[in-house]
Amino acid sequence: MKILPRTVLKIARLYKLADDNTPVKALRRLEIQTDKSHVFADFILNKQHFALLYGSIVDEESIDELWTEKPDNAEILPNPLDPEFIETPFQGKYVIMFKISPTKVRLDIYLSTKFDTTISRSLWQKYIKAGYVSVNNKVATTPKFEVDETDEIALNLPEKEQADVDLPILYENDDVIVVNKPSGLLTHAKGGLSDEPTVAEIIRPKTSFATDTDRPGIVHRLDRDTSGLLIIAKNPESAAHLQRQFAERTTKKTYIAITDGKPKLNAAKIDLPIGRNPSAPSTFRIDPNGKPAQTTYHVLAENDAQSLVELKPTTGRTHQLRVHLAHLNAPILGDRVYGKSSDCRMMLHAQKLEITLPSGERKVFEAIVPDEFKRFFPEDL
Repeated sequence: MKILPRTVLKIARLYKLADDNTPVKALRRLEIQTDKSHVFADFILNKQHFALLYGSIVDEESIDELWTEKPDNAEILPNPLDPEFIETPFQGKYVIMFKISPTKVRLDIYLSTKFDTTISRSLWQKYIKAGYVSVNNKVATTPKFEVDETDEIALNLPEKEQADVDLPILYENDDVIVVNKPSGLLTHAKGGLSDEPTVAEIIRPKTSFATDTDRPGIVHRLDRDTSGLLIIAKNPESAAHLQRQFAERTTKKTYIAITDGKPKLNAAKIDLPIGRNPSAPSTFRIDPNGKPAQTTYHVLAENDAQSLVELKPTTGRTHQLRVHLAHLNAPILGDRVYGKSSDCRMMLHAQKLEITLPSGERKVFEAIVPDEFKRFFPEDL
């Protein structure tokens, strides 16, 4: 059997929950579920939550069978025609009306569990703090703000650009995805609200690892302007397997860089510790009290102003290759932080990655060196 929204409104009027001037659109979040023998309807009216059962077999004994998920805070309203009964005759059948007492929860929890589960709780928190969420026509800026299902929530979220980004997938199975990240694309958001594309958000639908954060699937990273290989975990078990290898340094990584200038030696191992620069906390420097950092390099080719260099780091410190090469007075070309300003991108590319997959297979992945590099060394790439 079926009923229309206006029939639900007629029943609400019968129970004196609405008057003759109440329009159908006043029934907010109306959901109607139909069965051969009865109808269940759930709605918000005048900032109160109601539900009803309607049909020929509706009576007090059948409630639990007809509404198997009835919450404990659902209270049966008395029959408006005869308070001694709970079933109310209506159009040849019977109605039982329920009032559901609101249950307050934090705004970020409500949004992430009931409003839109595809957006992580941490990202909802950032949207709230940025002023993108309104409750009852007022902007709510604290995730701790309490709401319930009767509140009107409106969103003004930034538009996402993820669909326009080309992120080549080089390999994929049930455990991992290997991508060739283009220069200029963030690996993941930097902690604050970011509406620009990131690798993490593009692959979010493909992974079950860290989906409640802004870095789903991510087990290692590349700087924004660095291009090349990233391996992504599709589940928590794969993430643990990959992270263990990065931590134990059993992975082998090879980078290609073009330097602004020439290292004094054609090949060497740089073994210099790296620490955060206190005068510019977002950058790093060679620091005797810093963390150990080792990079082996080999100059592949030279011209009058630049060198084509192969780099193999054995540690994975933030900005390691950039800091080490800058210390040799041969910063990476295009590195605006540790080198000189340039009209080209930062010329650093993660070319190869050797790693053991969760299946136990040892694999070597390779991302072709971008065409921008060939502009400087056309005969060597």
